[in-house]
Amino acid sequence: MTTLLSISIAVMAGIILTRPFKRFGFPDVTIFLVTGILIGPYCLGRLGIEGLGFVDMESVASLALLSDVALGFIAFSIGSEFRLSELRHTGRQALIVGVFQAFVATVMVDIALLGLHLLIPDKLTAAQAIILGAIASATAPAATLMVVRQYKASGPLTDILLPVVALDDAVGLIIFSVSFGIAKNLVTGQSDLLSIFVTPLLEIFFSLLLGAVLGVVLTQVEKIFHSNTNRLSLVIAFILCTVALSMIEFHIGPFHVVFSPLLVCMMLGTIFCNLCPLSEEMMDMSERWTAPLLALFFVLSGAELELGVFSDIIIIGIGVVYIIFRSAGKYLGAFFSGKASGCTPPVCKYLGITLLPQAGVALGMSITAKQIGEQGDLIRNIVLFSVLIYELVGPTLTKWALTKVGEITPMPDHIKNRRANKIAAVGGDVKK
Repeated sequence: MTTLLSISIAVMAGIILTRPFKRFGFPDVTIFLVTGILIGPYCLGRLGIEGLGFVDMESVASLALLSDVALGFIAFSIGSEFRLSELRHTGRQALIVGVFQAFVATVMVDIALLGLHLLIPDKLTAAQAIILGAIASATAPAATLMVVRQYKASGPLTDILLPVVALDDAVGLIIFSVSFGIAKNLVTGQSDLLSIFVTPLLEIFFSLLLGAVLGVVLTQVEKIFHSNTNRLSLVIAFILCTVALSMIEFHIGPFHVVFSPLLVCMMLGTIFCNLCPLSEEMMDMSERWTAPLLALFFVLSGAELELGVFSDIIIIGIGVVYIIFRSAGKYLGAFFSGKASGCTPPVCKYLGITLLPQAGVALGMSITAKQIGEQGDLIRNIVLFSVLIYELVGPTLTKWALTKVGEITPMPDHIKNRRANKIAAVGGDVKK
């Protein structure tokens, strides 16, 4: 009962709070994150009333499966952006920008934090600086997709943004694996160059292969049904199955291989949307079905943000340097690679701003960093601090950038007036 009550209150609180905050122009994803903080362990949860709020981090972690499922649906939706008909126009640009902006962000954070290491070697090691630089490459696709969906953004910037965010996971995985291997070598003195370079490639290959196979199977099975309701149910079931299969781990000789749920679900969406003629209709239906699930995902993301990191001045200082140089790296990397690949000036100017949000992938990398021992704790806390800032500010900046290039348009006055008149008419009938 307590779990169901917590889920219902999380969704209702997030949706209800969108009303008073609308006047400030915040996107829904930011409001959901703030809602999570308010009902999380540091605010309402302190009352200790189970079900009313999340009383501790364990109660938030107990709903991790729902977050995994929501992320699967998000990745599936992003995969639908890789339609071959559209990639003919933006594919080359997305590839260049996706790789270059991630690399530049890593290099700039590496340089800044290694310089900081020389100043305070007892507080920040070279291994920690290298790992944090790699984590800087990751971008959160969920917040970006949520803003695009809410405001129905469309145009050249949106067309390249979603493929870049999708590619970011694969690029970030390679950068992190190589950097983490180097950092681990600095800590332990042992080197395994083969694992450093082969392991991430195996993870990407098998993730894409699994997603492709499931996508082909889904497309073939979908042909059996003639009812859109049954087709939708089948798509949902396949996404759930894909998330489950993505949790499998196995060994190939000396290599321990895990799947990337984001890549698997993205490939599932890519294959389905390129092979199924009714995919666009199915995607529209699934978006309406998953709206409450995505609201819950972001409320839970807000609840698990660790506010305790603000109590350590060292973490704040290093975190500020990390945020400044990662932001600069994302912006400059996107700007110059956009110019080199032939993007329009508005896209070059504003694309980097939309790539700032950071969350699940970065947190996953920070958990992996704990393999280097106590040094991993500082990395985890700095990433938690940066995620808190990026998740609250990033969606608003994404909305602002899309608005500046004209891809988010205000609601026409005649529609606003029509809605206001309907509400007023209903209110009048109730009073009578």
